[in-house]
Amino acid sequence: MKEELFWDRREYLDILAKRIRDFKEGYRQNIALIGYESCGKSTLIRALVRKCQDGRLIILYLETRPENFEGFARRFIGALLYNFLSAGVVPVKEDIDFLVAKAEKYIPRTSAAVKKFLSEIKTKRSKSSFFQPLLSLLDVITEETGKSCVVVLDEFLELEKLGIHSLYEEWSKKLITQKKVMYILSSSAVSRTKEVLARDLSLLFGNFETISVENFANDASEAFLTERFRGLKQIENGWKGFLVHFTGGSPFYLTAVSEAVIKSPGAGLVDILEKLMCEPCGILFQKYSAVMQKLSSAACGRDYVQLAHSIAGGHNKIRDLGHLLGKKRAELNNRIAYLLDNDIVLKAGEFLQFTDRMFGFWLKFVHRGKNLSFSPDDKTQKEEFRSRLKEDISAFIKDTRKPVQERVTELLGLFQDDVIQIERRKIRLAQFREIKPLEFGAGGVRDGVIGRSGDALWIMGFKNEPVTEDDITAFAKECRKYRNKLDKKILVALHDVETNARLRALEEKIITWNLENINQLFDIFHRPRVVV
Repeated sequence: MKEELFWDRREYLDILAKRIRDFKEGYRQNIALIGYESCGKSTLIRALVRKCQDGRLIILYLETRPENFEGFARRFIGALLYNFLSAGVVPVKEDIDFLVAKAEKYIPRTSAAVKKFLSEIKTKRSKSSFFQPLLSLLDVITEETGKSCVVVLDEFLELEKLGIHSLYEEWSKKLITQKKVMYILSSSAVSRTKEVLARDLSLLFGNFETISVENFANDASEAFLTERFRGLKQIENGWKGFLVHFTGGSPFYLTAVSEAVIKSPGAGLVDILEKLMCEPCGILFQKYSAVMQKLSSAACGRDYVQLAHSIAGGHNKIRDLGHLLGKKRAELNNRIAYLLDNDIVLKAGEFLQFTDRMFGFWLKFVHRGKNLSFSPDDKTQKEEFRSRLKEDISAFIKDTRKPVQERVTELLGLFQDDVIQIERRKIRLAQFREIKPLEFGAGGVRDGVIGRSGDALWIMGFKNEPVTEDDITAFAKECRKYRNKLDKKILVALHDVETNARLRALEEKIITWNLENINQLFDIFHRPRVVV
């Protein structure tokens, strides 16, 4: 496998590195990195740890995982001592007894405290009271060495499974007093983490700055694939663009698919994706099967699976799902809440979307087919998978040849007075009786669309280059021609929007949508994404 590429994470890395620099100067800000599974949080954290090695810091990085508390405590102590000793160019090895003995020469107080802790945890039956004493070892080593400590806990919610009594209450007490300890937490359980941070770890002096880690943007995804495919001859036209669309920019999926391409010279993209997603040995088949196993084994698991299949089949309006599944509204809301809490779907106004676009495709064309099949032979399901994938690739390539203005015009024709939420704004998608293209007379925004319904009038403009303040001014002037009839003024920026332009847009009550916003609409209405 090629060496792990650190890609398109400079903005996140710069923010984190700045927080650590501030910490060294005496200003502590704890950090929580949240983002759906496979968005690259762990890669980002490892890059941060490499970048921020410093003689004034002890950096403790630990992946939390299912285990008993004593096992976690020993790994915590081992990582702490290992990182302290290795920073001083002391020969080390990954053996906790060796590390404790070695540390006695350099940090005798800490070594003694560690020995006492390890001795007591072995003799006492209940381990739940040992969490605060474990964290207190950080106080001992920072006082003894004069160094500060950065504790990085990857997938920190696994701590909840260690059997620690009043975990967050105990932790909160230490967060307030540990001025020389900075915590960086990461989690893929987005909904649950937001709840914990808001309710259990929301303290005046221990609060966490939340940083949401997103998938790669389109241009970064394509550049990533270009680098991965460098020197390969079998890459066909449209492959990279389709993979950017199909994977949603997930670093994990881009890496997995590109790795399969590299290992299968001469194979077609459909063959490669079939092997990854349809074969029981395929990495994506196994990943998705584990998700469905968790769903189906839960209480009411059959309902969750049926609901997921319905959404994957295109029935993503909440108001339609109750009738389709024969559920009363309260019961349906409970089932939806479970999928939301487990980050299977997210809610966008009156619509539901899968947080993982490839998972939705797999559900519809692999898992559902296997569930409905009367034969152990999966040949029919594979043929269906291949046929639909070829259709999707053809549709994507066909749509990429159309101007964005034309594609959005077609999209507006699918609106049926539903409400969608884009970022924090709820918008009614009016059912237009007339939709036609517009050409603006001046300024950098030349192409547009107008949509009319009985009580709504939308004007949309499109800009391929970065949007400037002058563009906003010119677009606002064009919109004023329609006076009080105008319901929505929307400028679609296919690239960046300058800061002053955003402020000007707020003044003019112009909604600015970026590529991700417009692609959310294409996803909801099951149309190929725009890849610029």
